[in-house]
Amino acid sequence: MRSGKDLILATRPFAKEVKWKSWFHTLSTLLILAASVTGTFLIPNIFAQLACSIFAGLVYVRFFVIYHDHQHHAILDKSPLAKIIFTIFGIIIMAPTSIWKRSHDYHHKHNSKLFSASIGSYPIMTRSKFERSTKKERFVYLATRHPLTIIFGYISMFAYGMCIQSFLSSPRRHVDSLVALILHVAAAVAIFYFLGWQVWLISFFLPFFIAMMIGAYLFYAQHNFPGVTFRDNGDWTYDGAAIESSSFMKLNPFWHWVTANIGYHHVHHINSRIPFYRLPEVMEAIPELRNPKTTSLKPKAIIACLRLKIWDPAKQEMLPL
Repeated sequence: MRSGKDLILATRPFAKEVKWKSWFHTLSTLLILAASVTGTFLIPNIFAQLACSIFAGLVYVRFFVIYHDHQHHAILDKSPLAKIIFTIFGIIIMAPTSIWKRSHDYHHKHNSKLFSASIGSYPIMTRSKFERSTKKERFVYLATRHPLTIIFGYISMFAYGMCIQSFLSSPRRHVDSLVALILHVAAAVAIFYFLGWQVWLISFFLPFFIAMMIGAYLFYAQHNFPGVTFRDNGDWTYDGAAIESSSFMKLNPFWHWVTANIGYHHVHHINSRIPFYRLPEVMEAIPELRNPKTTSLKPKAIIACLRLKIWDPAKQEMLPL
């Protein structure tokens, strides 16, 4: 069984995009997204509008994962047109390129380390650290991991985390975070004022709310699931973090399409330069990646993930309180 550098090297032949596929998935998803959002405005039937609204939220998730691949230089890296498209999308989705790339690159380099900053990740406390913490520290920690924080990812992760917090931390570096927030609020106010609250709710708020809730949960469940492993910094390895601390999410074909294969998260963490449409191919081709730790979007699996709160080094597992 290969591990370490040998395992990472085995994935390199797959870290090559098929350019026409990259453009096909990018442009077709963008077209479907545009059609879905347009349907929420123009279709006269309220139930059809609501269906378009929900579907638009799901397509936002798909395009976000494609955007995320571009930020990893996995697809369309040298295309000026792609850079324009994805830069604009990052602002629309309130995850502009400056903060998303910086925080997500940090996450890949430090995922599942017990003692590192929780940049781009949900924080992790050991049992002993939690017991030593003040009431305020416990409250902040548990609030950050609370299901309501994930459900309202629109506010907690994107509006506050990606925009407000990042801009306040470094205004010069993250001016695009301020631009994203201002444009998002301005668009919401304009739609509400000129077109009414129902159009705002169905065409604007609901798609973003659904997309960001799903995004916040996916990011949580990819590294907070029964069986996950965390390591002291000295024992941490890049391939170990991918295999032991990143899940494979068992989904049906529709949900794999919605999530653009990000459920193959253990493969993605082994080599983030692999295009999303090649992740299933890699899992099939490399024996060491065929038996990952798993979760799913079934209610029982979601509840099991959300119950996990602290890491117990003695038991080597995440536990509820």
